[in-house]
Amino acid sequence: MQELIYLEIPTPDTDMVKDWLGQTFQPTIGKKTAAASGCVIEVGSDRPDRLESNQLSIFVWNVQRTTYLKAFRWSDLPIAKEKQILTQLEQEIRAQFPYSYPTPPDISSALAANKTIFEALANDYPLTVKYFQQFPNGEADLHRAYWWEKRWRESVQNPEQASPKQIIFQGAEPKAPQLPEQFIDSSFDLIYLGGALGVIHAAMMARLGYRVCLVERLPFGRMNREWNISRPEFQELVDCGLLTNEELESMILCEYEDGFSKFFDSNNPPLAKAPVLHTPTVLNIAVDSAKLLQVCGEKLLAAGGKIVDQTEFESAIVDRESVTIIARDLTSQTQIAIQGRLLVDAMGSASAIAQQLNAGQAFDSVCPTVGAVLSGFEPEVWDFKYGDVLNSHGDISRGRQLIWELFPGEGKEMAIYLFHYHQVHPQNPGSLLEMYEDFFAILPEYRRCDVDNLNWKKATFGYIPGHFSLNASSRKVSSDRLIAIGDAASLQSPLVFTGFGSLVRNFPRLTSLLDVALKHDLLSAENLAQINAYQSNVAVTWLFSKGMMVPTGKYLPPERINAMLNTFFGVLTMVDPEVSDRFIKDRASWLEFNRLALIAAFKNPALLLWIVDMAGVKDMLRWLSSYFGFTRSAIVNALFGRWLALVLPKLKSWLEPKYPQLWLRLLSWSYALNYSVGKTES
Repeated sequence: MQELIYLEIPTPDTDMVKDWLGQTFQPTIGKKTAAASGCVIEVGSDRPDRLESNQLSIFVWNVQRTTYLKAFRWSDLPIAKEKQILTQLEQEIRAQFPYSYPTPPDISSALAANKTIFEALANDYPLTVKYFQQFPNGEADLHRAYWWEKRWRESVQNPEQASPKQIIFQGAEPKAPQLPEQFIDSSFDLIYLGGALGVIHAAMMARLGYRVCLVERLPFGRMNREWNISRPEFQELVDCGLLTNEELESMILCEYEDGFSKFFDSNNPPLAKAPVLHTPTVLNIAVDSAKLLQVCGEKLLAAGGKIVDQTEFESAIVDRESVTIIARDLTSQTQIAIQGRLLVDAMGSASAIAQQLNAGQAFDSVCPTVGAVLSGFEPEVWDFKYGDVLNSHGDISRGRQLIWELFPGEGKEMAIYLFHYHQVHPQNPGSLLEMYEDFFAILPEYRRCDVDNLNWKKATFGYIPGHFSLNASSRKVSSDRLIAIGDAASLQSPLVFTGFGSLVRNFPRLTSLLDVALKHDLLSAENLAQINAYQSNVAVTWLFSKGMMVPTGKYLPPERINAMLNTFFGVLTMVDPEVSDRFIKDRASWLEFNRLALIAAFKNPALLLWIVDMAGVKDMLRWLSSYFGFTRSAIVNALFGRWLALVLPKLKSWLEPKYPQLWLRLLSWSYALNYSVGKTES
């Protein structure tokens, strides 16, 4: 038997595809007979003794709420005009079952009629509604997921045709909004927008003596994300003085023994199969995010800071001496104003500030991510000592390569996530609600379980953005009296780390540089541009994320992305564990990166052609700019990195007071040199 064709058909309705194959499809060559799972096509032959060699068997099956089709020939001998038959089959299937990108319904009228969000979404997302009703805060969480998807969609709709909404104004602009009468305070040094990542950094700056205000849309301490990290990275928060060792230990819910990365390879060629990659120190600490936010909030308040929650940011007015934000109290629906010296955007992918700063092109890619914290598993199926860092159980599904993450949590709980790497496209922004429908339907395929017997503790979801950075200035993260951190800055790794990992890894760097800028009032766009989490060794990896996303409307061989992932992760299994650990943690050096890339190319020569096919020649040329930047950083670090880090502390006492701007630039350069080659010391 010889496999001839393998197709992804982007519909969950496999029965409809079977009916179409059995009843509607009529090949122009041969005789078709309907079968239980598809059809058989028989082509006439002069060799009745070899009749089996003149039959094509076509069948379909369903996994991941997606239909897949294969066609087989009964022998190794080709059938006359079989290619013509299969070409017709593929063309008609593509016309009959094209890609579709569902849009969530407008539920405003339903809510206005006093229907619940469960009632409003039940027809479109029945499984999502069913299981969200079992979460403790399910109704509020579903409202949040719907709001986030709506906000994200609005931010990416036709950015090349319409300027993003202006929300940052200069004080002299005639169209700047009028300030409301209610003024909370005008003596803050820092105003943070966003209470998740924002409060971690805000608490640190407050402990350094700055007056800080935190503005949060939700009730403070609530968020729909969980965080995993490694112990040495989490230790950065202790080394900087934000947390004590005792506090850090109290926030660790679980520390697993090993983490696995494995991608589905049943349909891959032999050179694109790989064993399991073991990374026992990658994302192996489950952080109690609620306690981390609570402790940081308490430290912020104890240091004289202020938290203004259930308040939505609307706009900001920047002048020579200060920045004033206008926000809306969501409980009273009244506008308020808050003034400070510097505004910090920590609003993540929902940030309209990021859209304005980058002319509507704030993000090049995104990972729509859904999941849950849950318990009630079969003990023989689930082992709480192990986690999945990256795992797939099927091929491309309705234009997405779905990937799972699983991390042990507190007690017998697990945090499970489903996500995919996604091109930011106005016709196809990526859907959280569609992903949740997949999550609840295919969880038993990933890990054997009865979904109805699980205990649903917390919904976790969000859009994790990415940017294809060419150099340190290709992504704008600051302007006068304004700077972005975390997901709003979108300078993190495209592989496994989110804005949380980027913030914690760069915590010493961001904190010390911002401290210098505030002490010497270096708050212009030019000076604040020196304060960011850019790493050239991270920027060069954006091609990996590009190779994991299906371009909108393009049909790829279903196994293509799994084959690419298995090729490279197979290389990681061949090298020393320390090397693979550093690569996954964004600490790979120039030599390590090139060595791994060359081994992968020799192992699977088709890899480069696959990447060019998916990324395109234009993006490959763009990526070369990132690679040359990485190379330049490695050379400069070899020449200056070590001695600059030794000399700068000795120069600080006289250089900083006399030439603070020069000091900021030198310190920023020292950090950049070391971070960009995998080191974390300045």
